[in-house]
Amino acid sequence: MVTSMSSRADTSKEAFRLLPSIEELLHDPRLEGLRASVPREVWLAFLRALLERLRGEIKAGKLDATALSARLAGPALVDELTAEVARERRAGIVRVVNATGVVLHTGLGRAPLHPEAAAAMGAVAGSYCVLEVDRQSGERNERDARLSELLRRMSGAEAGIVVNNCAAAVYLLLNTYLARGKRDEVIVSRGELVEIGGSFRVPDVMERAGVVLREVGTTNRTRSADYRAAVGERTSLLMKVHTSNFRVEGFTEEVTPRELAELGGELGLPTAFDLGSGLIEGGDVEALPDVMADEPRVRDAVASGVDVVCFSGDKLFGGPQAGMLVGKRAAISALRRNPVYRALRLDKVAIAGLERTLELYLAGRGDEIPSRALLRASADELRPCAERIAAALRSLEECSVSVVAERSQPGSGAAPGVFLPTWAVRFAHARRKAAALAADLRRAEPPVFARVQDDALLFDPRSLLPGDEERLVRAVRSLFA
Repeated sequence: MVTSMSSRADTSKEAFRLLPSIEELLHDPRLEGLRASVPREVWLAFLRALLERLRGEIKAGKLDATALSARLAGPALVDELTAEVARERRAGIVRVVNATGVVLHTGLGRAPLHPEAAAAMGAVAGSYCVLEVDRQSGERNERDARLSELLRRMSGAEAGIVVNNCAAAVYLLLNTYLARGKRDEVIVSRGELVEIGGSFRVPDVMERAGVVLREVGTTNRTRSADYRAAVGERTSLLMKVHTSNFRVEGFTEEVTPRELAELGGELGLPTAFDLGSGLIEGGDVEALPDVMADEPRVRDAVASGVDVVCFSGDKLFGGPQAGMLVGKRAAISALRRNPVYRALRLDKVAIAGLERTLELYLAGRGDEIPSRALLRASADELRPCAERIAAALRSLEECSVSVVAERSQPGSGAAPGVFLPTWAVRFAHARRKAAALAADLRRAEPPVFARVQDDALLFDPRSLLPGDEERLVRAVRSLFA
C-alpha cells in the first residue's frame, strides 16, 4: 500500500512538472489564430482556467504524466480552447429563430416589437433625444409626460405612470401606500398569492416593500366579506392579483375588481388590481374570444373603479419590458412623488418603444402588433408554412419529416391552460437523438429553438417572424452539410 501511494505521488509530481506556463501557451503557434480572435484578458482567463482544470484532474488522479503529454501535444488542447472561444462568441443577447410555437417565450425575450417601435428605439439609442426638456419652453419637464398621456388615452384612466417591469410596479405601489401613518397591512386573497417564473413570489415582493401581508379567504373561495372582516386600523390597501399562470376550477368564488373598489370606497381605503398580462382592447381583439376569454381587459379593470391597475408591457400588450400603472389621478400622483420611483423609471430607449406601441393602438393598428398577429393566426393559416418547411427538409438523408396537427401556447403566464391549434413539422433522424439535434440548432447562426417531443423536433410556425422560415431551413440543412 505504501509503495502504491508513493508511486502515485511520484506520477503526480511528474505530471505537474509537465504543465506549461501561461507564457508558453501564449507563444504556442497552434493557438495563434484563436489568440487573435478574443481580447487579451479574455484569452488569459481561458488559459488560466485550462491550467486549473488540468491541475484538478492531476490532483484527483484522473490525469497522469503520459496522458497529459498526449493531451498537450495532440488536438485536445486546441479543441478545448476552440470550444471556449466558440462559447464566448455565442454568449450574450443575439437574435434567434423561435420555432417553439410559444409566442410570449420568456427565455426568448417575450413579445417581439412592431418594426416601427423597434425603429423608434434604435433612433434614440444612437443619438440625443428630447427626454427631460420641453421643446416649446426649453424648461425641464417629466421624461414620461408624453408616455403618460398616451397611456391615459389608451386605458381610459385619469393618469398613468410606467416603471421597468410589473414586479417594480407592484413594489412601487405597495411601498407608496406605506406612507399612511401606522398603516402597513395589505389584504390579498389567499388564492391569489401566486408564484411566477424564476421562483418569483408575490408575497416576497410585498415583504421587500415593507408591508405586512394579510391573507383572506381560502385557496378556492374568497368573498368580499372576507376582506371586510380583515380590515383594521393598520390596513393600508385592498389588493387583487390576477393569477396569470394557473387556474383554480370547480367550486370557486372570487372578489371582482368592482366589488373590491366598492368596498374600498365604503371603507375609505385605496384599492389595486395587479392585472399581469395586460390585454388591450384595440384592433380586432374580439378575434381572440376562445384564446383570451378569461384574460381581463385593461379598460374593464380601470372601469371597475379600483384606484390603480398595473400590468406588463412585454406580454399581451406586445411592447418593450415595462410595468404600467394606470388609475385615479391622486393615486398615480402619489406613486410619482415616491422617491423610489426614480430608481425604477424607464430609460429613453424603452420610453420611445412604448410611445410608438401605444400610438399604434390609438391609431387602430393594434392588430399589427406582432404578438397579437401570431396569437390570432389560425391553424389553416399556419399549415402552408409548415408544408413549405417540410418540403425543404425532406431531401435530407436518414431524416423523417412530416406535418402534424399540434397545439401552441401563448406563454409567459398568459391564458394558462389555453392551447392554440396549429400544424407543426415533425423532424427526426435515424441515428441522431432529438436532444442532440436541438443543441446543435441552438449553436447555429442564428440560433434556432424548437420543441423536443417523443424523440423528435417540432418546428411550430406560429412563432416564426418574417424571414425566419428561410433561416430555420438553412440552419437545419447546415447540420447535415
